Amino acid sequence: MLRLGAVVMNVSDVDKAGAFWSAALGYARQPHNPAFLVPEHGSGVRLHLDVEDRTHLDLWADGEQDQRAEVERLITLGARRVEWEYPDDADFVVLADPDGTLFCVIA
Repeated sequence: MLRLGAVVMNVSDVDKAGAFWSAALGYARQPHNPAFLVPEHGSGVRLHLDVEDRTHLDLWADGEQDQRAEVERLITLGARRVEWEYPDDADFVVLADPDGTLFCVIA
């Protein structure tokens, strides 16, 4: 089953947005990548700040086999594959929901 892993939010300034959203949500910026914010206490959805990518959801699957099955399940529900230039080591598939909103399924 898929789980909501991250909300990717388009921002103009990662540092400024990171300071605001960390304080607003009680999230901690990750030392290895300050654009990734995670709940300070317990688990939860990660917030990923990005100056280039558009705002979208990252849905996490449990491995590549689960990812393939979930992509096919989402397509039967009305999602569609979109043209995308993937890096060689891509661990994600980009789909669009029935309204055309893009989201990723990540293994």
